[in-house]
Order: sequence, then C-alpha cells, then structure tokens
Amino acid sequence: MTQNILITGGAGFIGTHLAKTLLKQGHTVTLLDNFSPQIHGEKAEIHADLQGRVRLVRGDVRDASVWEAVVPGHQVIVNLAAETGTGQSMYEVMKYEQVNLAGTALLYDLLARNSNHGVLRIIGASSRAIYGEGAYRCSEHGLIYPRPRSSAEKKLGHFDPLCPVCGSKCRSVPTPESAPFQPASFYGLTKQVQEQMTLLFGEVLGIPSFALRYQNVYGPGQSLKNPYTGILAIFSNLARVGSDINVFEDGEESRDFVYIDDVVSATMACIDSSETTSHAVNVGSNEHVTVMQVAQAVNDYFGGKSKVQVNGAFREGDIRHGSADLTLARSLLGYEPKTPFAVGVREFLAWAEQSEPELSGYERSLAELKQKGLMHQAD
Repeated sequence: MTQNILITGGAGFIGTHLAKTLLKQGHTVTLLDNFSPQIHGEKAEIHADLQGRVRLVRGDVRDASVWEAVVPGHQVIVNLAAETGTGQSMYEVMKYEQVNLAGTALLYDLLARNSNHGVLRIIGASSRAIYGEGAYRCSEHGLIYPRPRSSAEKKLGHFDPLCPVCGSKCRSVPTPESAPFQPASFYGLTKQVQEQMTLLFGEVLGIPSFALRYQNVYGPGQSLKNPYTGILAIFSNLARVGSDINVFEDGEESRDFVYIDDVVSATMACIDSSETTSHAVNVGSNEHVTVMQVAQAVNDYFGGKSKVQVNGAFREGDIRHGSADLTLARSLLGYEPKTPFAVGVREFLAWAEQSEPELSGYERSLAELKQKGLMHQAD
C-alpha cells in the first residue's frame, strides 16, 4: 500500500537515503528541513536525485505553524529532525532542548488537538546515547550497568568502567532494550525524553509508533561539514590532507558503526509493519570497532599520510563502549544488518574523497570544548 510519508530532517543523511527508497516503492514523500548551516553548509539544497520528486518544505520544527501546515494528509511521520552533537549539547543546552524536545512536543500538541489527523504510524529517531555506558558483564555479578565515568577517573587514565558492586574490571557486551536509561550527555537525555514522548503519545493517541535506537550511523551522504558529529567524517578530512589524527582516551574505546543501507532497511520495516503497539528497538551492525581501528583504516585508505596517535584527551559526555543487542530487531522487524564495517567504510571513503576536506570547523569545535571545560587531558 502506497502512503503519504513526512520525513522531518528529511534533507539530512538518513532522510535523503530513506526518501530515495520510499520513492522507489511508490510512496509520496514530503521533506521538512530547516537546512541548518552547521549540518548542510551555506546555500544547501536537497540531493539532486530528489529534486522535483518530493515536496520540500523549508521550515523549523520549533515553529508550530510549520507543523500545522505540513502534517495534514500524511499517514506516516518519520521524525528525524534533531541536534546530534554529544559535546556541543553540554554547552548549547537550550538549542538542544528546543529542537529535540520542544519541536517534538509541538507535533504531539497538534495531534492531540485534532482527532481526525489521519496519522497511522510514527517512527522516531532515538539513539544509543540514552544507555550511557550500556551493558557490561562482571565475572562475579553477571550482567551489570555501570554508572557514567567520572572526570576524576578519566584524568587518572582509568577509562574502563568498573563493576558497581565489587569494583572489578568487566567487559562490554551488547546492550538490550531493557537496559536502564543512564545518558552521559544532554544530547542523550533529550533523546531519552523524545523517545518516551514518542512511545507515550503513540499509546495515548492510538498511533502505533517505533523509537529506533540508532547506533553510530555512517555512509555516503553523511555530513562532512558538521564538526560536532561523526568521527569517520572528521578522520577522513584529516587523513586526506595528511594532518595528525589524534585519537581520544587510549584508542580502545569502541562503537557500533551501522551502515546507512541497514538503517534504511530497519526504518522501512517499521513503516511496513503491521504492529498495533509501540516499541523501542535497537538498530546496529552486530559488531563493534575501536576508534583506533577506525583511524587506522581511514589513514590506510588515503595512503598513510597522517600520523595516528593516542593523545589521552577525553571529552565529557563520551561513553567508553557501545554495541547493540539485535535480538528484538530480528524478531520484531526481521532486521539483519548486511554491511560489515570493513566494506562500508570503504564505500564511505570512496564517496568522501570526491569532495574537498573540511577542517576549520573541527579545530573550532575542539577549542569550544576546551573553553567550556568539557575537554581534559589524562595524567
């Protein structure tokens, strides 16, 4: 069944790829985006493949009149609009609250006032950031959820979380959806509340909804301009000009890098789902990669011109490890990631090298973190 589908943040990375897939399946697509210069640069437009094929609304989710104009006539809303910088969220608090929370609240205000809205499903972009450090296993106490790491611990070079019961070392394991919320950044906190809004109002308003806890999404088309998100983009910019690649902490921190095609597959499964209740679901890659491995892979691709080094610096709000338990995604959505990191990273880098490196914003972002007291050096 073809539907009218609204994607907020639709001119962005995930929205663009999702829109292309929806069009191939015959759906009618509306993209809502404010074309933030931090993400899109100046004088941004939607992807050439989408021009003339989608309805584009230039507007801001913080404006109630925009929602009132754009929601009517859509059966599905995919709410991707968000500010996503972990570090930046710690000193631009109001902006993150207004976009990520107030913007979504305006959507539900509108739906609650209009019982004939016609919306049949909402998919919200949540994040692995809501977990904080996520799940670990202690040899003595089994599955545990360590508290966020303190600055004092990290300044001593103690980067790995310890068992909160016995204080011993433990190992990171894939985090299930049943894990407690322990966000380590304001960004993570906004995504937690935004997710809870999606699920709460999905039940209250009778709109079956999904909150997709995306892990670290990457691939061709991601922003190379935004210095506050995406270490793959940052490392690729540095490697192409032979600048040093400084890896935070000890380089052994790891992430679950999930390729954009897999993210689109999971999101499409939610749009096509016959579920009548609401769910939060992890979307990941089934593997985790250390940041040092990422830096080395990127540098090797571009001929090894950069010096890759651990600098012992750390940012407030960062977590140590992160990977997703995909049990629920498999059983509920039939989801199975298909692109391993070794393949996906080369696809991304082949795309990235077609554009000019963007370096000035990254140096500025580091300076801001230091000025705000959010970046420190381990002893």
